[in-house]
Amino acid sequence: QVQLVESGGGLVQPGDSLRISCTASGFTFSSLTMGWFRQAPGKEREYVAIIGASGATMYSIDVVKDRFTISRDNTKRMMYLQMNSLETEDTAVYYCAARPGRNVYGDVSKYDIWGQGIQVTVSS
Repeated sequence: QVQLVESGGGLVQPGDSLRISCTASGFTFSSLTMGWFRQAPGKEREYVAIIGASGATMYSIDVVKDRFTISRDNTKRMMYLQMNSLETEDTAVYYCAARPGRNVYGDVSKYDIWGQGIQVTVSS
């Protein structure tokens, strides 16, 4: 069964750091392009960061502003998003997603496999 499960979310204060994780099962993780997306209340889902099968990365500059780092560990079948200097605007449900192939896309519609999402709340 193909599955992505996010973990590590929670409530943090502005300026804090948080690392969220995604654990994959049921498919060949190392051959997939993986990504983090997020959706805030009343807003469309948007891409945050993508990491290709080769390790190439792509970030949404408007969202990340050099604060986030995406990484993957193929041996553990896991992907991570290190988030620093968190802002209240980062409050959202964060989703892990995957797509076959090596092309790196930020388009939500290009991703076939999704996790259930995890809440990240930044509030004082």
